[in-house]
Parts: sequence; C-alpha cells; structure tokens
Amino acid sequence: MWVNPEEVLMASALWMTERANPYFILQKRKGHGDGGGGLAGLLVGTLDVVLDSSARVAPYRILYQTPDSLVYWTIAHGSSRKEITENWEWLEQNLLQTLSIFENENDITTFVKGKIQGIIAEYNKSHDIREDDDTDKFKEAIAKFHKLFVMPEEEKLVNYYSCSYWKGKVPRQGWLYLSINHLCFYSYLLGKEAKLVIRWADVTQLEKNATLLLPDMVRVSTRCSEHVFSVFLNINETFKLMEQLANIAMRQLLDNKGFEQDRSLPKLKKKSPKKVDLDARAKSERYRALFRLPKDEKLDGHTDCTLWTPFNKMHILGQMFVSTNYICFTSKEETACSLIIPLREVTIVEKADSCNVLPSPLSISTKNKMTFLFANLKDRDFLVQRISDFLQQTTSKIYFEREITGSLSSSDDEVGTALVSYISTCEVEIRTADESFSLYSCFQAKEFLKEQAWKNHFTEYGQGVCMYRTEKTKELVLQGIPENMRGELWLLFSGAINEMATHPGYYEDLVEKSMGKYNLATEEIERDLHRSLPEHPAFQNEMGIAALRRVLTAYAFRNPNIGYCQAMNIVTSVLLLYAKEEEAFWLLVALCERMLPDYYNTRVVGALVDQGVFEELAHVYVPQLYDCMQALSVISTISLSWFLTLFLSVMPFESAVVVVDCFFYEGIKVIFQLALSVLDANIHQLLSCKDDGEAMTILGRYLDSVTNKDSTLPPIPHLHSLLTDNGEPHPEVDIFKLVRSSYEKFGSIRADVIEQMRFKQRLRVIQAIEDTTKRNVVRTIVTETPFSIDELEELYTLFKAEHLTSCYWGSTSNPMSRHDPSLPYLEQYRMDLEQFKVLFALLFPWACGTHTDDLALRVFRLLDHNADALINFREFICGLSVMCHGDLTEKLKFLYKIHVLPGGLMLESCLNVQHSVFCVVKKMQTPDYRMYLRLWNQETKAKLENMKDLPKLNQSQFIELCKTLYNMFSEDPSEQELYHATATVTSLLLEMGEVGKLFCSPAHKTDEEDEDERIAVPSRSKQERHQLEDSSPKDTATSCAMLLSDDDTSVSSYSVLSAGSHELQCEDIAEDTVLIRSGAAAAGHHGRRGGLPHSVSIDKDWAITFEQFLASVLTEQALVQYFEKPVEIAARITNAKNVRKVGHQHMSLSDYEISLSG
Repeated sequence: MWVNPEEVLMASALWMTERANPYFILQKRKGHGDGGGGLAGLLVGTLDVVLDSSARVAPYRILYQTPDSLVYWTIAHGSSRKEITENWEWLEQNLLQTLSIFENENDITTFVKGKIQGIIAEYNKSHDIREDDDTDKFKEAIAKFHKLFVMPEEEKLVNYYSCSYWKGKVPRQGWLYLSINHLCFYSYLLGKEAKLVIRWADVTQLEKNATLLLPDMVRVSTRCSEHVFSVFLNINETFKLMEQLANIAMRQLLDNKGFEQDRSLPKLKKKSPKKVDLDARAKSERYRALFRLPKDEKLDGHTDCTLWTPFNKMHILGQMFVSTNYICFTSKEETACSLIIPLREVTIVEKADSCNVLPSPLSISTKNKMTFLFANLKDRDFLVQRISDFLQQTTSKIYFEREITGSLSSSDDEVGTALVSYISTCEVEIRTADESFSLYSCFQAKEFLKEQAWKNHFTEYGQGVCMYRTEKTKELVLQGIPENMRGELWLLFSGAINEMATHPGYYEDLVEKSMGKYNLATEEIERDLHRSLPEHPAFQNEMGIAALRRVLTAYAFRNPNIGYCQAMNIVTSVLLLYAKEEEAFWLLVALCERMLPDYYNTRVVGALVDQGVFEELAHVYVPQLYDCMQALSVISTISLSWFLTLFLSVMPFESAVVVVDCFFYEGIKVIFQLALSVLDANIHQLLSCKDDGEAMTILGRYLDSVTNKDSTLPPIPHLHSLLTDNGEPHPEVDIFKLVRSSYEKFGSIRADVIEQMRFKQRLRVIQAIEDTTKRNVVRTIVTETPFSIDELEELYTLFKAEHLTSCYWGSTSNPMSRHDPSLPYLEQYRMDLEQFKVLFALLFPWACGTHTDDLALRVFRLLDHNADALINFREFICGLSVMCHGDLTEKLKFLYKIHVLPGGLMLESCLNVQHSVFCVVKKMQTPDYRMYLRLWNQETKAKLENMKDLPKLNQSQFIELCKTLYNMFSEDPSEQELYHATATVTSLLLEMGEVGKLFCSPAHKTDEEDEDERIAVPSRSKQERHQLEDSSPKDTATSCAMLLSDDDTSVSSYSVLSAGSHELQCEDIAEDTVLIRSGAAAAGHHGRRGGLPHSVSIDKDWAITFEQFLASVLTEQALVQYFEKPVEIAARITNAKNVRKVGHQHMSLSDYEISLSG
C-alpha cells in the first residue's frame, strides 16, 4: 500500500534489506516470517506491540533514497510479500528509467514524492475517501484491528488505547481496541501472543474502581468470565467510551429499531465513527434531558457566556446551548437560572454594541415581548450566523401557535367540561353544608394565594416556554400548583408544549386512523378502561371513558413498540383531569418516551432498571434498613407499583398529584427521594418486621395516611386503602412536609448520578431478561427434542450470536424483521437463509463439501413453515434433531422431502412422530434394519396416508438426491463402503423407475394404477419380474442408465458400472453430469437453486416413491447403520465455538478465553 512519504533517519535499524537498486530499497522487519529472528526477533516483536509500531501489521516496506543522500523516505508498506512485490515491480517498470533522466537529486526527490502522493490521491478519489477522514496513524490501527482479530471491513473501529490486561496475577501490556460491536485486546511479549475479544452485547457489568495495587482499573464482566484492565493514560476517557458502546449494544438488544435507527450516528455504516461522534451523541442526550427537549433534537454547539437577569439585575455566568430548534441557557450554579427559547418564538437576533462592561453582547427578542441579553460570547459572529441559519429553516415551516391561558378555561373540550362540572358540583355540595363552609373558604383562600403567587412569578420571570426558571420557581412547585394551572405548568415543565406546538393536527390524525382498528393493545385498553380511577366521578360516565380510550389508543398506534402497558391507564386518567385531550396525549408522550424511558414496554425494563437504582440508593442512604429490606424482598415489590404509577395507585389522589407536580419539574429524582423518605420514616417498624406481608402493611398504612390539607377537592375514596387491614390507622402525614423532608434529607441525589446508576443497572437487567428468554425458549421445546437442556442452551447461544453477527455486518434481510423483543420468546430471534447457511455448515451432520450451500437451501425451505424466509429457534432445532437423533425412517423421509419439495412446504408430516420414535430408538441396544422393517410394518396403517401424501420423485430430483448422498459421506470412516452401497441403491431405484414407466399410461391413471406404481416391484406379473431380473445390475455390466457429459451428444455405452462391482461410483456424478437411459434420454442439469430445468433429455414419466426409496436403502446394511447412528451434537457445538475463536466464516467472536501461542 502506498503511503505519504515519511522521512526515516536509520534505514537498517531493526530491518533487513531484501532488494535494492540505486533509488529504492525493499526491506523486511526483523523477526517476521520463518525462523522468527531468534531473540532479536522476539524483542523486536515485543517493541512493535508496546510502542504501537506499524511494522507489526506491515512487516514489509519500500524506501526511497538518492545515491548521495543519507535521508530515506518510506513510500510504501505491505502486510505480505505479494503486496509489497507488486509495488516494487511497479516502481521498476514505471519510475526507474524515468529517474535516470534527472540531473538534480532534489528534482528526483520532488518528482518521486509528487508521484506517490498523486497515486494516493487518485486511489482516494476512486474509493470516495476524503483525506481528512482519518489520520495515517488511525488508519494503521484500523488495519491492525482487522488483521489481528479477523474482523470484516464492516466492523468499525472507534478508538484504541494502551493498557495492561491482567491474566491471573500477571499483567500483559498491549492495546485495547474499542469497536462498535466488540472490545478487543492484543498483546505480544517475548513470543507469547494474547488476544481477547468480547462482544458488547455479552457484557453484564462494566465498572471503574480502584484498589491498593491498581489505583485505576476497569473491570469488564460477562456471564462466564471477568476481565481487568489497568495502566491507562486517560482512564476517564476510555471508560466513558466503553460505557457509550455498551449502552448502544444494550439498546439494540432492547429495541428492534436499534440496528436501523441511530440518528445521532448516521455515519456508522459508512466509515469508522470517530470518538468525537460518540461524544457528540452523549452531549446531545444530556442536552435533551437537561432541558426536556424532543428526542430528535441534536446539539449543534455550546459556549460560555453571561445572561442578564432583569429580576435581580445581575449578569449570571453560564453556558449557551444552540441546537436546530432551540437556544438554551443554564447557569454555572445549578439552581440559579435556566432558560429555553424555541426558535419558533424568536423574532429578532441582533448584535449589540460592545463595551468594557458588556463585551460581545447578543440580544434575542421573542413574540411575547421578552428580550434576552447575552454577553461575553466567544466568536459572536459565527454564533449569530449559525442561529440565523437555523432561523431560516424554522421560518420555512408552518407552526401551530397557541396561547396557553389555562387548560380548563375552554368549555368546548369534553374532558375539560367534565372536570369543570365536577368541581362545580363539589362546590355546591360543600356550600350547602353550613358547618363546612368556613373550611371551604379556608381552602379557597389558600388556593387563591397560590394563584396570586404564580401570577406574580409570571409577571417577574415571564410566562410560557421562555420563562426564567429559578430557585423561586422550584419553591412555588414545592408549595403546590393551583388546580386550574396544573395542565399549563405540566405541559411547560415536561417539555410537552414544544412537541405539541411543532406537530399541529398530529393527535387528531392519529385518533382518526386508530378509530375502528383492533389489536392486542386495544383489547387490553378496553379491559382496563373501567379500572382507571373508578372512584373518581369524571370516569364514572361515558364522556371520561371515551376520552381515555382515544388517548390510549392514539398512543398505542403512535408507538407500537410500547403499545399499551398496565399503569398507563391510571397515569393518563390523571393527566386528563387537568389537561385537554391533545395536551394529555403529549404529556403521555413526554412521560413514556423521555421522562420514564422504557417504563411502559412489554417487559417494563425501565422500571426494573430504576428498581435496581433504588436498591443502590437505599444501600447508600438507609444502610441500616437495606439488609432487612433485601431479606424480605420488599424493595422489588414496592418500587414497581410506586414508580410505574408515580405513587398515584398507592397514595390518596389529592396527595399524589402533588408528587406529579414535583416529578414534571425535577424528573425521576423526586420519586427516588420520596421513596427513600417513606422508608426512612418507617425505619423502626420495618426493622421489626418478620415477613414481607407485614412490611407491606406498614408501608401501605403510612401512604394511606398522606393527606393534602390544601386541596379544595373533597376526599376521594382511595382503592388502595380498602386493601389494608383493619388495624389502627397511621397518624396523618402532610404531603408538603413529606416532600420537603425528602429534599432536606435526600436532595443531594443528582440527576447525572442517577443516569450513571441506570447504565450499570441496565446492563444487569437486559442481560437478565436475555437469560430469561433463553430459559423460556429451552423450557418450551425441551420436551419436543432429544437434546439436553445444556445442549439447547448452547445451541440457542450460537443461534442468537449468528443473528447478532448478521445485524452487525450486514445481511440480505432487515434486522428489524428478525429481532422483535415484543414477540413471544420463540419468535424474538429469527434468521434468514444466509445466517442459516453458516450454522448449517457448522452444526448439521449432512453438511459436507461443495454441495453444502445447496443442501442448506433445501433444508431451510422445508423448515420455513410460514414461508416468510425466516426460521425461528424451534424450527431450527426441529431440523437439527431429525438429522442428529431421528430414526432411519425419519431421516430418510426428511432427506426425501427436501428434494421432492424444494419450494418449502410444511414440515409437520415429517416431524410429527419424531419424539415417539426417538423414545423407541433410545431403548434399542443393537439396531438392525430388520427391526426397522418390523417397526415400519407395524406403523404402515397409521402412516399409509402420510406416505401417500408425499409426491413422487422425478428424474431431475432423483439426480439431486444422488449428489447429496455422495457428498454426504466424503469424510466418513466407512466412505468407500457407503459409496458402494449408495451405487447399488441408486441403480436399483433407476430400475424401479424404468419398470414403473411400463405401467404408466399417457392418459389419466387410475388409483389402482397409481398404487401399482407406488409399490412397483412386488405387484408385477411373472413376465414383468423376469424382465426386471434380466436387466438387474447383478446380471449385466450395461444398465438402463448411463452417464454422459453435457458437451457429449453421442450415446455411448454405460460407463458407470464396472464388471466387478456393478455399482455407481461417486466421482462419476459431477456437477456437469446428466443421467440418460438407453433408448429415450432422461437427463438433468444441476441447477444452483436446487431445481433442474426441463430439457429434451428429462424423462417426465420416470418417477419413484418414498416407499421404494426406503425399501431400497434398507437392503444395504452400510446405509442403514449410517442413518440409524445418532450424532453427538456436543462435539459439533465445541467445534462451532472454536471456529468462532479464529474468526472463520466472519463469525462474531464472543468472549473467548485468552489464547496463547508461541
């Protein structure tokens, strides 16, 4: 490979010259190739690895030097002698004579360097490579990575780091390669080579910690091993990248769109993604989470600046973030101030005059007459240009503008009207009770004061999405949001207002499309509609129920991956009480897709992850209670119900909505704080509990006692309180005091710490789910197959690994169609033909020789029950168990069907008695073909209809069957004996087909004639039997069939049968061979796809039946013993794993042990 000329001072150091001429030198690295160079070679190899020398992967090079110069230039290097020789010969043929013309050596050097650079530029242009894509050093690392670990070009390297890997108590210094799908390590020390490859999808734990011996180390754990790396130059950078890559892998396992949609990394499939791409992805995720922005918003850049805050007349230091649709600001002091300015609201962006007090100011004005003044901006002109570009894109779109004045102020909304009517009813009831009127007036006064406080806040800090959000805002939220402002502020704090504003008409379209549609999600929704806050009057009539149905159904159609999950109905019903239908829909979107990610999918992964996070937090903040809770398994029980419904199902309604207020403002940390507060408040009672039931009763009674004394609503009967015992009620607990206490005791919990814990728990939860899936699949089919549980688990691992490999490195079908976690366990992983071919060659006993791919195609078509070009694990195991453990009849029937039914018909008739036959075979100590005859005889009545259903085998299909048989035995110890037996059987079947033709009328055949042909020989007359015997291969060397090459048009004598053996030889049936009988030709041409095209040489009347095929095989003891012999799958599984280790057939290398070679 040509490289940009690079100066070399010492040409002979560690290199040996092999060829030379006046201008060029071809050298080989010492220690490379035969002999290894002795001790010097070992030392050179070790230095190359430790110092990351390119010579390790490119041990040949070509140097340029003018005769009178001491400076050399590297112009080419190669990984093999063949590659470097091609470059050398090109130089001799194209440059050597030209250089002799020059008189000045400087001119020669300039010419050579220019020529080499021109060749490289031309190559890059033809291969669409930009010069700035990767540095030369990184290109060398990519080449090393692919060569060392036998990775295909599709596997993209992200970055590599120097580190030590601990094998036992011995560190091995080497290089850690981090690619999109794998973690790889390579070391070479004094002749000992060590390689490690771990698939990110197999990582169960990834942690950075320190010990006395290793102050900085990274531990990577999988299901079967643990690996420790240390001595990093920058451990934080390395660990962050490892986290990002592992997180991507977990997302792919969790979401079937993970392989297809990665909007943050659009270049992954095209070229090596740089670390900066992944960093940009991570920054965008943090940006969206911090400001509650839509999930497709991408951060363009950020810069330090100051913001003038008119409410306290100060310049606050912070950072400005600019993305496609938003300008955001957050102060350095976390709670001081934050700001979100949607570009759809911006009217003017202008540069103000700079001064010493206010350098580089920028003014941004919005539609609601607010002006924001930023200053101390670096590169202000560039920033203004970027904002202007985004504004132009924004103004080209049509936005839905909406002035929010309160979600309940309009009476044209059904749910709004329902709740307003309900509140009016409550007022009338309370006013008619004279003794309660003063209490009601007190509640109203508190509510009025809250409203006034918020209105004053809006006046001072602004109203709507562009409001300044400060510590004062948080204080008002903790004091409780007024009833008639909840909908507005929930939309604002959750960020749902942004998605609603940018998607006008979206909800109405969804409702219209989903009307009248029925699926599993809609059935579950209908079942749960009347369980959604049934105690609330708003959902005791059809108006509220209909609105709830529309919102839930619309979301199920928007996000079919989630569809509908229990607990969504409870949360949505509360949203509808305070927001209009469309607003409630967008609040639900924000909740399910951003604020509680993965909570409401079919496996509630997000809730399980946060359950693990809660356990970690409990261990840190209430350590004295942690062990007790773990022993009683209480944490896992309470966390799901508390988190999934945001306490709405376990706390009185008027108190739980205060929790929802805080949640929409601060996110999940509020739920963790409150849960820890509840445990802390009951710590002494919980420590004395004997079982989980007692603990749950204590917690349930406590939560039932949480009250909201400021609520203007009358107490609503709480369903959860009806389930507690009749013990003495717990003293009342004020919800505002509880929330404030949670902030005082546990307010130090940070959102970024929670995200770090979530990553750790996500690895554990998703891998546990994968293990559960495997166990369930194995448990489902273990009774249907003779394989053991351990064997099935190993096969499942190989099946899944092959699926993942094709997703990583390309396949003929869409990965989304083959992996869907929402499907039943058996259907979650499926494979297409290309994947099946790989596993067929590794595991199936009939796979051998060049015929393997054709045979794999036939088997795949037969196993594909529903003809969707995909097979699941059960279908895969059905085919494999027939070949490995089926009896002789079943194996032969399977072999017959894959040739007679190439179109992929159903397998049931082939496999429906497999399990019972297996039980019989296991009891037989010394199998004999006569026993099979007896078994077949006994089951003839039961199987007669089944065998009749099997079509006859025509001549072209018979030829393919012969080829399969001959290829099948190529590596068997009894190969020659099996060839002779196969020749005898095929000759006999040829005779049967010929004789059958004599009874085959060109007109329509009757059932009796068909039956005669089916059993062929036994029903013939004496004369016919005499004719058959006369033409038997036992009596003559010339048979009724002959082999003829395609390019030979003459009908020569039959050369297949020798006078001695009278049997077909395997080498006679070649790929270009046809069978021709004497008289009328009957030939077949071997087609790639298994079918043989009809031609004049095909005898359409020639055919045999399965009974004839079975009976013929039973006459040869060698074939009977071959097919009745069970195949041990364990050895094939081990071999398949070993093949993966060396990277054969581009298989993914999954967490194999360190391999050492001298």
